[in-house]
Amino acid sequence: MNIGQASDASGVSAKMIRYYEQIGLITPAARTGNNYRTYAAQDIHNLRFIKRARTLGFSLEETETLLKLWQDKSRESSAVKDIALSHITELERKIAEMKAMVKTLSHLAHCCGGDHRPDCPILDDLAGLDTKSIDQK
Repeated sequence: MNIGQASDASGVSAKMIRYYEQIGLITPAARTGNNYRTYAAQDIHNLRFIKRARTLGFSLEETETLLKLWQDKSRESSAVKDIALSHITELERKIAEMKAMVKTLSHLAHCCGGDHRPDCPILDDLAGLDTKSIDQK
């Protein structure tokens, strides 16, 4: 199948397929006599694997490692589990950071009058202004 068909079958855009080939994440596709890329069933499985790993937030490096582990039938599952657990820890850290952002922004939005006056604690915070300490000077 050609790159458009491979894209449709895998859910990975043709542009990303070319990029994955360029960076060595997947092996370059076979070429026809007129230099068109052709993809086999295993190529589509690999692309689907990559898409799923990327959807779950794995980095390109982690995805490459997981793809190699998936293709290595003699591997131990503990190596895969270690990568997944490490990724979970990183996701939990990011979630905590995002929750802190939501809390801060919610507080700032609550403090903002949202009226016709120019005073805005949201903008003051973004500018690094502590209006209480400035007003006291």
